[in-house]
Amino acid sequence: MVNELLVTLVNSVIGEGKRTSRGNISYKCPKCNHSKNKLEINFDESSPYYQNFQCWVCGYKSKKISSLFKFLKVPKDKFIQLQKITKDQIQLDQKEDEERIVTELPKEFIPLKSPTKQPMYLKAIKYLNKRGFNFNDIIKYNLGYCEEGKYRNRLIIPSYNSEGQLNFFTSRALDSSVFPNYLNPPFNRDIIPFELFINWNSPIILCEGPFDAMSIKRNAIPLLGKTLQPSLLKKLAESKVNKIYIALDDDAIDKALEYCEYLINQGKKVYLIELNGKDPNEIGFENFIKLVHKASPLNYYKMMEKKLSLV
Repeated sequence: MVNELLVTLVNSVIGEGKRTSRGNISYKCPKCNHSKNKLEINFDESSPYYQNFQCWVCGYKSKKISSLFKFLKVPKDKFIQLQKITKDQIQLDQKEDEERIVTELPKEFIPLKSPTKQPMYLKAIKYLNKRGFNFNDIIKYNLGYCEEGKYRNRLIIPSYNSEGQLNFFTSRALDSSVFPNYLNPPFNRDIIPFELFINWNSPIILCEGPFDAMSIKRNAIPLLGKTLQPSLLKKLAESKVNKIYIALDDDAIDKALEYCEYLINQGKKVYLIELNGKDPNEIGFENFIKLVHKASPLNYYKMMEKKLSLV
């Protein structure tokens, strides 16, 4: 059986691969940088070749994924995750990189919960209202903005872990003159965004971005993209949550189906929300909840139908 936790971890290090056969996934080789996916890794725990990898161009190979991680000099937290997933004892013979963890908001951060008549404050409030958010959302998520510095003219959206400690923030430009639209600090992506607001005994909704999660309001976790990180995947599998709703954009449907299959194998009831080209923020809370109520649990037959429709 393919170890999906290990697949997710490796994907977070070297990017998305392509599934081939017999539990193998092909990737671009980080050693020879061939233009095609020529590095194959075996993820089938029942195979005698489990964790073996080889590049069919340059010949780079090993029997353990830890060798690949050492070659890439990945941060220490990735080795810790690898050790937990594979149960291998890994000796690090390299200088340990410090984890990039966001521990504080920008020094220029101004909370929106303190009303003023300053133009930037009014601009931020207008932007949030346009996207369907109110003062209760501002208080709940501790939203703010910056008038100066690296994040000038940007809305700041913090994320906190289960202990109430900051683990991430993103910034969104408040007008089209600021580029890029989103600007993030360097951070460890293997976190659970908005974890402070999550009840692990109730149905959970997985979506792409912070605005989507804020629009859904109830027990929603943004993936900060389209990839489900190892810590979150493990937490979902081990938690008491029974129902999991996946609401990713249409261009991530193939990835969503992979997660659905893995979570079903963990005994979860999984629902795929059909967004029809929109995202939860565009749809709005009331209409999105209607889609949730209409969704029916996936089974292997329905998943096969979905996969065939993508071919």
